[in-house]
Amino acid sequence: MRERLWRLLEPWVSELGYELVEVEFHPGAHATLRIYIDHREVSETPITVEDCERVSRAVSVGLDETDPIPGEYALEVSSPGFDRPLRTLAHFARFCGERIKVETHLPREGRKRWTGDLVAVQGEQIELRVDGQQVLLDHRDIKSARVVPSFG
Repeated sequence: MRERLWRLLEPWVSELGYELVEVEFHPGAHATLRIYIDHREVSETPITVEDCERVSRAVSVGLDETDPIPGEYALEVSSPGFDRPLRTLAHFARFCGERIKVETHLPREGRKRWTGDLVAVQGEQIELRVDGQQVLLDHRDIKSARVVPSFG
């Protein structure tokens, strides 16, 4: 479902001049479709409520026309926040030099969670510096990744 929604939403968000950062769908009695948007280029200007409203209006029209989700659900559009999710190789490349948290689908070297400095993107791999050691993770093996906020 997530991938299907991503493919549907990404062109609409991009057409409005934003980057689709993440898509979350939480089914159930109070189903929610939450999408995170950001500026395409690194910007000092944060995503505003007006940006979110603009995207919400446009995406709502498209979702009403295509009806990809059965039943009722709430649509939420948000900025990625300080702990921004990293999903694509371009996301990782944009945040080289930052501290990130990564969770892999399967354990590697006895662990699934890694926190370190994002050094580089090399082809389909992410290079981290974790506790002074180089760690290369294949992008396809990453379940989730987020920037670790630094407030200081």
